[in-house]
Amino acid sequence: MPIELKMPALSPTMEEGTLAKWLVKEGDTVNSGDIMAEIETDKATMEFEAVDEGTIAKILIAEGTDEVKVGAVIAILAEEGEDVEEAAKAAGGGAAKSEDAKLKQEPSKDPADPNKTGEEAKAAKRDAEQAEDHGKPATKTVADDGAKAPAAPTNDRGDRVRASPLARRIAAQNGIDLTALEGSGPKGRIVKADVEAAEPTAKSADAPARQESSDAAPSAALAPAAPAEFKTDIPHEAEKLSNMRKTIARRLTEAKQTIPHIYLTVDIQLDKLLKLRSDLNAALEPQGIKLSVNDLLVKALAKALIQVPKCNVSFAGNQLISYSRADISVAVSTPAGLITPIVVGADTKALSAISTEVKELAGRAKEGKLKPEEYQGGTASISNMGMFGIKQFDAVINPPQGMILAVGAGEKRPYIVDGALGVATVMSATGSFDHRAIDGADGAELMQALKHLVENPLGMVA
Repeated sequence: MPIELKMPALSPTMEEGTLAKWLVKEGDTVNSGDIMAEIETDKATMEFEAVDEGTIAKILIAEGTDEVKVGAVIAILAEEGEDVEEAAKAAGGGAAKSEDAKLKQEPSKDPADPNKTGEEAKAAKRDAEQAEDHGKPATKTVADDGAKAPAAPTNDRGDRVRASPLARRIAAQNGIDLTALEGSGPKGRIVKADVEAAEPTAKSADAPARQESSDAAPSAALAPAAPAEFKTDIPHEAEKLSNMRKTIARRLTEAKQTIPHIYLTVDIQLDKLLKLRSDLNAALEPQGIKLSVNDLLVKALAKALIQVPKCNVSFAGNQLISYSRADISVAVSTPAGLITPIVVGADTKALSAISTEVKELAGRAKEGKLKPEEYQGGTASISNMGMFGIKQFDAVINPPQGMILAVGAGEKRPYIVDGALGVATVMSATGSFDHRAIDGADGAELMQALKHLVENPLGMVA
């Protein structure tokens, strides 16, 4: 029996991916463990291994195709001894035929509307195939935000307006009157494309009820409206967002909307740290290791988190997760966007080990070759923009972490040195804290501990 090869979920957050490259072609024999394709996820390009043995009968998704939903069939594998041509033919419509047969046998069992005929149920199925709804069938009556799909309105004659549940939901969200639309679907049924092409008119009858309902899901109020089409007379180029950029946009929006940030800034003298770095680099030169200021700050943040454990936490609904190890996510800029590979157990690692690991992780991050476990997790993050001359900035927390440290440039400033006004190398560092989990006083204690470690850096190598 032919085996369906489906788009795998290569990370916990992956909902869709890009089939970057096929490493096999139709007719090739594969064994368990063979690499069949390269798949671009929201963070990296990863290899897709064969689990079963057989012959590639049919490739259904061409390489270079993006927005392939997790679980979508991308190829058909004929088992050993199975006729490859027959397996390829079966891939052409076996699933669709079995679904149509099921609808014919159960003409009135559409889950969205028990009164629909088999033809209407098949029409809803076609709507679902057109929907960009993260692979969720349009026949479902529960929207992503937890609110029920609006009931179908009626026209002036009292006739029920024929529209798919997805079309009704989009119309309600955008204030479009379905009774004024003509459907392009089977038997005049209004589908998603008809609603998206329409201009907002009056609110549909059930829209106010949804907004005023006291038992509506709390997240419904935060659900973003469908973005309006961008129009401008200014000469420009439009570039389609990569999976990584879309994920960055979604996560940052969620972080700022759902996490109450509190920002705490301290000025830190760097002269002793720079002297220690110079001495260590001279000693490590034969090993080919060169420490950066950021390497020392990763260590300082990790040790500060262990000293102030109330800040080495994550907010998890009705739980507060406290960590006994400091895993520091280091922000790395890549051509595709920002990614945060993790230095695991940075509080106990030698500075030379941190330096080597950061360089290796950053190099693979820029090549898109990180494994999910190398960038997912962490207990806190550090983002350094000092190399760009940025004096001070506020960073966005990387959930589910409880804090992130934003590091500015070290510069010569007037400063009180040994009780007298002098000139010192000083940097400004800002901690962003999740105020649900970390009180201001605890955040201040962490920043104080960080300042002490950086200004007395021998404590980091003891």
